[in-house]
Amino acid sequence: MAGGNWSTTDMPVLPGFYLAFRSAAAAAIVPGARGVVAVPVRAHWGPVGQFVELTSEGQIAETFSDVETGGATAYTTARLALLGGASKVLAYRLSDGTDAAASLTLADTTADTPVGVLKLAGKMTGERGNGFKVTVQANAADSAQTDIKLYEGTTLLRTFTFASGTVQAAADAINGDAANKWIVSTKLSDGNGSLAAVASAALTGGFSGIESVDNGDYVAAFDAFETQEFNAFALDGVTDPALNASALAWISRIRSEGKGVIAVLGGSSADDKAADAVSKAAARSAGFNSEGVVNVGVGAKLGDVEYSSAQLSAYVAGLIAGQALSESTTYAPAPFADVTRRWTRSEQEQAVRGGVFLFVHDGRQVKALRGVNTLVSLGQNQNSAWKKIRTIRVMDAINADLQRTAEDSYIGKVNNTAEGRLALIGACKQYLQTLAQSGVIEADGFDVAEDTSIVAEPDQVFLKWQARLTDVVEQIFGTFIVQ
Repeated sequence: MAGGNWSTTDMPVLPGFYLAFRSAAAAAIVPGARGVVAVPVRAHWGPVGQFVELTSEGQIAETFSDVETGGATAYTTARLALLGGASKVLAYRLSDGTDAAASLTLADTTADTPVGVLKLAGKMTGERGNGFKVTVQANAADSAQTDIKLYEGTTLLRTFTFASGTVQAAADAINGDAANKWIVSTKLSDGNGSLAAVASAALTGGFSGIESVDNGDYVAAFDAFETQEFNAFALDGVTDPALNASALAWISRIRSEGKGVIAVLGGSSADDKAADAVSKAAARSAGFNSEGVVNVGVGAKLGDVEYSSAQLSAYVAGLIAGQALSESTTYAPAPFADVTRRWTRSEQEQAVRGGVFLFVHDGRQVKALRGVNTLVSLGQNQNSAWKKIRTIRVMDAINADLQRTAEDSYIGKVNNTAEGRLALIGACKQYLQTLAQSGVIEADGFDVAEDTSIVAEPDQVFLKWQARLTDVVEQIFGTFIVQ
């Protein structure tokens, strides 16, 4: 799908819908749909190098495990994104290439030299598999059948019952069970046909492949994410400056190519609590200086757990993606008990001016301070509105919706005649009317017209859009006359 920015001095080659935003030109939007957050994660279970769609905490635990020891991040990262309000989390499990599935070989009942006849292995790689235990015993109700019971710790996950006498029957019972999400079986030998009884035999050898995950693994994941559709992106709590720089370069590139994604990044717990936390957070934002990157400047407490600003980036990504487009992150209430460092009034002012997204405790609750991104120094064709998360979300949604509509209904389908161009312009105006009714743009003053100031090739159409984006009330000023 081709799209992105265009200029008269650098015309694109591929067919597609290209939209250039200027300070006084913005239009069209997808009505407030809740969005998708993409996150790379590390885990002790789950598919490696594949995308998994998550919509509930239970699904996170089932897919990746809720164990967070040893560098695992999947449960916390995806949970915080959902807590923020994302409708869906698109998770991608990283590995350093050493991940392995736990396994166990069951033997037959040959008296002197038992033969290994059935291999059991985790369906996924990772250390979670080392917690699986297997018991083989005669079926209590029918002596002609055998049970293989699978436990995780003391919890019975599944019982596989099969006719005694063949190893193949045991393998088929395990592999043919549609509800079995944990193990696979491989027949190694027929042996004497009967499995030896065992009690709580553990699977071993499971390895998660987390220890040596490096920046290269994250950068490779960036490439994979480009094949997916999502609205916001966060890392899984990592704070390495070099990786943040790579994330910035990646986000900047894909945004220039028409993929409207907002990345949310943050700092370490130590930086969040430091005496110079304000300057550290502001320095990160200045380094990003992008309308497509949000920098979280403070950590927060949820229950008995403290989360760094880098970890909270997943929550903020969920908040950004999950809000209706007519909403703002400014003063959005958060479920946290407190922040890890309370910033003073002057520090809060520095945060807003310096492009730092901050959570504050107002004496009653924790809430977001002001919905700003890291754009500190305005670029060409930008004004102060570009510093607001809501403005960028609106323009990103505009671009995505118009690009999709153009590709589905116009490009390669409508003749480039006066009638065809009028049909395109009419559809665009109708679309703007819908946006005005939803309160995203002003009801008066919007327009779409052909831009005849640019000489077009026979297969090109240049349009001018005019619209005033609405905003939320963020400051109220009053004068109280005392008599």
